[in-house]
Amino acid sequence: MRLHLLAIGQRMPDWVATGFTEYAARLPRELSLVLRALPNPARSRAMDTATLRRVEGQALLAAVPAQALVVVLDERGRVVDTRAVAERLAGWQQSGRDVALIIGGAAGLDDTVRERADWVWSLSPLTFPHMLVRVLVAEQIYRAWSLLNKHPYHRA
Repeated sequence: MRLHLLAIGQRMPDWVATGFTEYAARLPRELSLVLRALPNPARSRAMDTATLRRVEGQALLAAVPAQALVVVLDERGRVVDTRAVAERLAGWQQSGRDVALIIGGAAGLDDTVRERADWVWSLSPLTFPHMLVRVLVAEQIYRAWSLLNKHPYHRA
């Protein structure tokens, strides 16, 4: 099974790439986490935020692999604990389908992306910078995997 982390923005600070890679590399080969960073759309002064969200949303949805389950990261989604994420991960693995985890850009997500989601997941009631979410998602996926596999990383 492959987890595709789809995100807007290709130029991230080194600490984002390092953090994401650290956790993605810990996962076993049969549960790979792959980042697909999409370019920021060209933006003119005339482009309003709603248009930017729509253009980014179209790019994100176009990048979703065929037949993949779609999980959207959004502050208005469902807040769950690590055990619930582990249960979701176990279900995804049993389904045999790839999963697309979608992170919007700094302007947020277009409604069409949320409407396409099989699950809308909130990491917290707090709002995080979209680049930090890449690292948080990778860590939570690794933590969920470690919980399912009784690995000592998750000690709670």
